[in-house]
Amino acid sequence: MSVIRSVVAGCGSFLPEKVLTNADLAKMVDTSDEWIVERTGIHRRHIAADDEKTSDLALAASRKALEDAGMSADDVDMIILATTTPDNTFPATATAVQAGLGMHHGAAFDVQAVCSGFVYAVAVANNFIAMGQARAILVIGAETFSRLLDWDDRGTCVLFGDGAGAIVLKAEEQPGTRDDRGVLTAHLHSDGRYKEKLYVDGGPGSTCTVGHVRMEGREVFRHAVVNIAEAIEEALAATGLTADDIDWFVPHQANKRILDATAKRIGLAPEKVVITVGEQGNTSAASVPLALDAAVKDGRIKRGDLVLLEAMGGGFTWGSALVRW
Repeated sequence: MSVIRSVVAGCGSFLPEKVLTNADLAKMVDTSDEWIVERTGIHRRHIAADDEKTSDLALAASRKALEDAGMSADDVDMIILATTTPDNTFPATATAVQAGLGMHHGAAFDVQAVCSGFVYAVAVANNFIAMGQARAILVIGAETFSRLLDWDDRGTCVLFGDGAGAIVLKAEEQPGTRDDRGVLTAHLHSDGRYKEKLYVDGGPGSTCTVGHVRMEGREVFRHAVVNIAEAIEEALAATGLTADDIDWFVPHQANKRILDATAKRIGLAPEKVVITVGEQGNTSAASVPLALDAAVKDGRIKRGDLVLLEAMGGGFTWGSALVRW
């Protein structure tokens, strides 16, 4: 029996022009290139200019994704934007992207799941398409995460960067097997008991300030490897596939040690892991679509490839999605 799948029709990304290297950070805080690389694998990250908003980054990535899909804003029914750093408390930053694209129909809204945001947004979009409530959805992950950093805290300020990535999901009829193109399965989780392990110490409903990122690094690492591996195993079990079937693993780019540990735990060959954290840092909700676009544009990910997406973020939130390209 045939089914409607959410097929990736196009993807795009955008990184701010300004680059902040480890050497630059060593002039700002007590750290060094060796210390950062050894613990994170990060060499540099991009930082938004003072006049660049999250919506600006998202809009640039969205235009590239639509161009890659051979579509225009008129062809899109909905915009879902994953971000932790909205332009304003309200309205949703997705509506700014909608206006920037000249789109006056459909719906646009934000999803907040921190670093898991893009995977959450893909799952939400997939459900809309599967239910027949949308035919094409622009899914974006965009962050100006540098605006949340305490630049005196070397445990967090060395980790994060800014950027945006986007994909266009389009409804297509498929045979209804695990060889179908599109999103095959998606699994989302959260556990609020651990929110103080990774959080921002401010907000309009508590301190009336933006606040700064606070993190217990060791605890986050420990939970990340276990939770992510379980979400991946859940996706494989739901489809009857195995780690050997995966062509490309596109994880949230938090820390190279987490990526290595996760790949090893699920028995995935290192050469199948797409890694961009060294050049971009942790861009929160933008990291998965940025890495995805990089691997598509350089020819690694090809039509028919099985691509595994995963992420974990503050909350804790985590999730996975299996996508046939």
